[in-house]
Amino acid sequence: MSAKTLEDMLGNITVRTEGEEVTGVGLEDGHSTNSPLAEKALWQLEEYIQGWRKQFHLSIRLNGSDFEKQVYRTVMKIPYGETRTYGDIAAALGNPQATRAVGNALGKNPLLIVVPCHRVVAADGIGGFGGGLFLKKALLAHEKLHLK
Repeated sequence: MSAKTLEDMLGNITVRTEGEEVTGVGLEDGHSTNSPLAEKALWQLEEYIQGWRKQFHLSIRLNGSDFEKQVYRTVMKIPYGETRTYGDIAAALGNPQATRAVGNALGKNPLLIVVPCHRVVAADGIGGFGGGLFLKKALLAHEKLHLK
Protein backbone atom coordinates (compact mmCIF):
# COMPACT_ATOMS: atom_id res chain seq x y z
CA MET A 1 0.00 0.00 0.00
CA SER A 2 1.40 3.38 -0.94
CA ALA A 3 1.58 6.31 1.43
CA LYS A 4 -0.67 8.26 -0.94
CA THR A 5 -3.37 5.59 -0.72
CA LEU A 6 -3.23 5.62 3.08
CA GLU A 7 -3.31 9.41 3.12
CA ASP A 8 -6.37 9.37 0.84
CA MET A 9 -8.11 6.94 3.21
CA LEU A 10 -7.28 9.01 6.27
CA GLY A 11 -8.59 12.19 4.68
CA ASN A 12 -8.53 15.22 6.92
CA ILE A 13 -6.73 14.46 10.16
CA THR A 14 -7.69 16.76 13.01
CA VAL A 15 -5.33 17.41 15.93
CA ARG A 16 -6.61 19.07 19.08
CA THR A 17 -4.31 20.52 21.72
CA GLU A 18 -4.70 22.17 25.09
CA GLY A 19 -1.70 23.96 26.46
CA GLU A 20 1.34 21.78 25.86
CA GLU A 21 -0.55 18.50 25.33
CA VAL A 22 -2.21 16.80 22.39
CA THR A 23 -5.75 15.92 23.52
CA GLY A 24 -7.26 14.55 20.34
CA VAL A 25 -6.41 13.05 16.95
CA GLY A 26 -9.30 12.13 14.73
CA LEU A 27 -10.72 11.93 11.26
CA GLU A 28 -12.99 14.91 11.52
CA ASP A 29 -13.12 18.21 9.69
CA GLY A 30 -9.38 18.76 9.27
CA HIS A 31 -9.50 21.96 11.33
CA SER A 32 -6.73 21.37 13.82
CA THR A 33 -5.81 23.58 16.73
CA ASN A 34 -3.53 26.33 15.47
CA SER A 35 -0.39 25.75 17.53
CA PRO A 36 3.21 24.62 17.13
CA LEU A 37 2.32 21.42 18.99
CA ALA A 38 -0.52 20.63 16.56
CA GLU A 39 1.88 21.24 13.66
CA LYS A 40 4.42 18.90 15.27
CA ALA A 41 1.74 16.23 15.70
CA LEU A 42 0.58 16.61 12.09
CA TRP A 43 4.19 16.35 10.92
CA GLN A 44 4.72 13.15 12.92
CA LEU A 45 1.46 11.71 11.54
CA GLU A 46 2.66 12.52 8.02
CA GLU A 47 5.94 10.72 8.78
CA TYR A 48 3.90 7.73 10.01
CA ILE A 49 1.89 7.75 6.78
CA GLN A 50 5.12 7.84 4.76
CA GLY A 51 6.38 4.82 6.70
CA TRP A 52 9.25 6.71 8.33
CA ARG A 53 7.91 6.98 11.88
CA LYS A 54 7.26 3.98 14.11
CA GLN A 55 6.68 5.82 17.42
CA PHE A 56 5.22 9.19 18.29
CA HIS A 57 7.10 11.62 20.50
CA LEU A 58 4.37 13.94 21.69
CA SER A 59 3.15 15.15 25.03
CA ILE A 60 -0.38 13.77 25.18
CA ARG A 61 -3.26 13.95 27.63
CA LEU A 62 -5.14 10.72 28.06
CA ASN A 63 -8.76 11.58 28.87
CA GLY A 64 -11.27 9.08 30.19
CA SER A 65 -11.86 6.92 33.23
CA ASP A 66 -8.93 5.40 35.10
CA PHE A 67 -9.66 2.08 33.39
CA GLU A 68 -9.74 3.69 29.94
CA LYS A 69 -6.41 5.40 30.62
CA GLN A 70 -4.90 2.05 31.69
CA VAL A 71 -6.15 0.50 28.44
CA TYR A 72 -4.65 3.34 26.36
CA ARG A 73 -1.28 3.07 28.15
CA THR A 74 -1.21 -0.69 27.60
CA VAL A 75 -2.11 -0.35 23.92
CA MET A 76 0.66 2.22 23.44
CA LYS A 77 3.14 -0.54 24.37
CA ILE A 78 2.15 -2.72 21.39
CA PRO A 79 5.11 -2.60 18.99
CA TYR A 80 4.68 -1.18 15.51
CA GLY A 81 3.54 -3.86 13.09
CA GLU A 82 2.26 -6.21 15.80
CA THR A 83 -1.21 -6.92 17.12
CA ARG A 84 -2.75 -8.03 20.40
CA THR A 85 -6.25 -9.27 21.11
CA TYR A 86 -8.77 -7.55 23.35
CA GLY A 87 -8.23 -10.53 25.67
CA ASP A 88 -4.46 -9.94 25.71
CA ILE A 89 -5.04 -6.35 26.81
CA ALA A 90 -7.56 -7.40 29.47
CA ALA A 91 -5.11 -10.03 30.79
CA ALA A 92 -2.27 -7.49 30.84
CA LEU A 93 -4.49 -5.31 33.03
CA GLY A 94 -5.04 -8.22 35.41
CA ASN A 95 -8.67 -8.79 34.45
CA PRO A 96 -8.94 -11.40 31.66
CA GLN A 97 -12.75 -11.20 31.75
CA ALA A 98 -12.72 -7.51 30.76
CA THR A 99 -12.47 -7.99 26.99
CA ARG A 100 -15.69 -6.08 26.28
CA ALA A 101 -14.66 -3.28 28.61
CA VAL A 102 -11.36 -3.04 26.72
CA GLY A 103 -13.27 -2.85 23.42
CA ASN A 104 -15.55 -0.15 24.82
CA ALA A 105 -12.58 1.86 26.05
CA LEU A 106 -10.88 1.63 22.67
CA GLY A 107 -14.10 2.75 21.01
CA LYS A 108 -13.68 6.02 22.94
CA ASN A 109 -9.99 6.46 22.05
CA PRO A 110 -9.52 10.20 21.49
CA LEU A 111 -6.02 9.83 20.03
CA LEU A 112 -6.47 7.79 16.86
CA ILE A 113 -3.20 6.27 15.55
CA VAL A 114 -1.13 7.86 18.36
CA VAL A 115 -2.83 5.45 20.77
CA PRO A 116 -2.73 2.60 18.23
CA CYS A 117 -6.08 0.94 18.89
CA HIS A 118 -5.95 -0.38 15.32
CA ARG A 119 -3.38 -2.90 16.64
CA VAL A 120 -5.98 -4.53 18.88
CA VAL A 121 -7.97 -7.28 17.18
CA ALA A 122 -10.63 -9.78 18.16
CA ALA A 123 -9.56 -13.33 18.94
CA ASP A 124 -11.66 -14.53 16.00
CA GLY A 125 -11.16 -11.68 13.54
CA ILE A 126 -10.38 -8.04 13.05
CA GLY A 127 -12.65 -6.42 15.68
CA GLY A 128 -13.93 -2.86 15.51
CA PHE A 129 -12.33 0.49 14.81
CA GLY A 130 -13.59 4.06 15.06
CA GLY A 131 -12.23 4.87 11.60
CA GLY A 132 -13.93 1.86 10.02
CA LEU A 133 -12.76 -1.69 9.38
CA PHE A 134 -11.36 -0.89 5.95
CA LEU A 135 -9.05 1.73 7.47
CA LYS A 136 -8.08 -0.59 10.34
CA LYS A 137 -7.03 -3.25 7.86
CA ALA A 138 -5.17 -0.62 5.81
CA LEU A 139 -3.25 0.65 8.86
CA LEU A 140 -2.24 -2.88 9.83
CA ALA A 141 -1.13 -3.66 6.27
CA HIS A 142 0.76 -0.34 6.14
CA GLU A 143 2.69 -1.21 9.30
CA LYS A 144 3.52 -4.71 8.09
CA LEU A 145 4.84 -3.23 4.84
CA HIS A 146 7.09 -0.72 6.63
CA LEU A 147 8.17 -3.02 9.47
CA LYS A 148 11.83 -3.10 8.38
